[in-house]
This record gives sequence, structure tokens and C-alpha cells, in this order.
Amino acid sequence: MNSQLSPADARRITSHWPLISGVGAVILAVVLGVLIATRNSPLSLDQLVLDDFVNIRVNFLTVPALALNFIGGGWFGVFVVPLGGALAFVLARRRWSAVYFLAASAASAGVVQLLKTTFGRARPDAILVTADLGSFPSGHVANAATLAVVLIILLQRRWVWIAGIVYTILMILSRTYLGAHWLSDTIGGALVGIGIAVILWAPFARRISAET
Repeated sequence: MNSQLSPADARRITSHWPLISGVGAVILAVVLGVLIATRNSPLSLDQLVLDDFVNIRVNFLTVPALALNFIGGGWFGVFVVPLGGALAFVLARRRWSAVYFLAASAASAGVVQLLKTTFGRARPDAILVTADLGSFPSGHVANAATLAVVLIILLQRRWVWIAGIVYTILMILSRTYLGAHWLSDTIGGALVGIGIAVILWAPFARRISAET
């Protein structure tokens, strides 16, 4: 029996991997949310990390954390960043890249709000900023991860990889430092952001490739 895949089967599997891996990331986020929802108290690691961050709060760390709070969420993160990025791709005559940029941003935000409503996790008491209801998952981190993955896919530059990873990690740290989220909220947000960006890439991949 020939166990080797035919070229057609290999191409089919390759074309499906973004959808499979993206869905897997979102499922992991949901599973994490369910595990958290079954507990009556924060995860021990969540509490430990939050306590450590609260103990090191100083102005020179709080100021950049607040800047990331503004950049990564609210009207700026939800509207200005996606629309500005899409406009940049339109001006570069990459219409499908712009559509993908907007679609991934909107879908990521929508899934985050759905999960926030579903799990209704309380935010930490030591929060330094005003935030909406629902701590899991972190919308700021999901936005950051979505933006990072989308730009990595569209620009395909090493510096974008580095900048995207650093930006997402800084957002994770800042959200926990500000007490806006537990650490597990930020992990869930990263999984949602990465998963949605990869899932949405699947239907746009060929059109985006034709533009580059």
C-alpha cells in the first residue's frame, strides 16, 4: 500500500492548515475560559503574578503602561488603528489586504466581547484604569496579537515579526501590571487574537498573494 500523499492531497492539507490551527487556538481560549469559570477563586499563578506587579508599581512603569492602555483599546485601538491600517493598504493598492486587515480586527473584537459576556469573569480589585465588564479574555491583548499576526502575514518582514511579538508581550505585561486583567486573561486574549487572524487569512490567502 502506498502511504505517500499525492501532490493534490498535500496541497489540500497545506491550504487547510491555517483554518485548522486558527480554530485550535480559539478552542484553547474557550477551554481556558471554561476552566477559569469553574473556579471560585483566581488561579494561584494569576494571584501570584498580580501581587508581584502591584508590589513594583512606580511612575516610570505606570506611564508607559497607561500609554499602552490607550493605544491598545478604546476608540483608538478599536477604530483608529484598524481603519488607519486598512487605509494604508488601500493607498498601497492592496485592496484585499485592507479587507483582511479590517475583517480580522472586527472579528477578533467580536469574539472577545462574546467570550467576555459568556464567562463574566470579575477583574482584579487592584485595577488602575477604568474598564468594561468581563475580564476574560483581554481585548487589548487580542487586538495586539491580531495586529501582529495580520501584519506579519501581509508584510512578511523579519522586523515585523520582532516588533509584533514584542508589542504583544508588552501588552500582556502592561494589562497585568495595571490590574486590568489576570495573567490567564491575557493568555486567552493572545490565543483569540492569533486564532482569528489565522482563520480569516484562509479565505483571503490567494487574493492577498496575488497582490504582493
